[in-house]
Amino acid sequence: MQEQQNHRRGIKLAVLAALGVTGLAVAWWVLRSHGGDVRSLAEQGVAQVRQVGATGFFLLMALLPAVGCPLSVFTLTAGPVFAPTIGMPAVLLLVWLSLALNLALSYWLARHALRPWLERLVGWLGYKLPEVKAADHRGMVILVRVTPGPPYVLQSYLLGLAGIPFGTYFFISWVISSSYACAFVLFGEALMEGEGKMVLVSVGLFAALTVAVQLLRRHYRRRREKAQA
Repeated sequence: MQEQQNHRRGIKLAVLAALGVTGLAVAWWVLRSHGGDVRSLAEQGVAQVRQVGATGFFLLMALLPAVGCPLSVFTLTAGPVFAPTIGMPAVLLLVWLSLALNLALSYWLARHALRPWLERLVGWLGYKLPEVKAADHRGMVILVRVTPGPPYVLQSYLLGLAGIPFGTYFFISWVISSSYACAFVLFGEALMEGEGKMVLVSVGLFAALTVAVQLLRRHYRRRREKAQA
């Protein structure tokens, strides 16, 4: 029964991933086919964001997702806004640094500053704080980070509330989050510039990441089930 449930869940996740990739491809096609007004509006938005400057933009990227702002707001705009002026390598580096600061801030908020309030919020949302053994810390971080559903900030708070050591939480979270963030940055840049090849590369990267994280998720879930048997 459990295997059947896992199989059905895997099929649903694969369908959701396919729909997500299809949606990204459709968005790119719409921009290419009807790019007049859409492109003009997008360029105006990019110009306004660029006025904030790279320092302000990436500082906000480090701070705001820790209080619930969607990370995609920054990853999808970072490339089009700043790659033309400081270059894509510098943009990716600043994204990594911003994520590092954000993960550290979110952990501190969950473990110390907001812990009582967050415990009540997590319960109200219907989630249960996991009781994690030391041997399962690494697998727990991977499972939380690759499981669809909980928003990015809630994932960080759950791991902080669960008592995962900072080093384990930070390194694994940074690797997984940065991988997705880079794919979003490249996709946002390609979408604005109308670069078909780069869009395909970004979509391929999304697909590869989705497959990889689901394989990791399945591996650690089976290990956990065997340990509990």
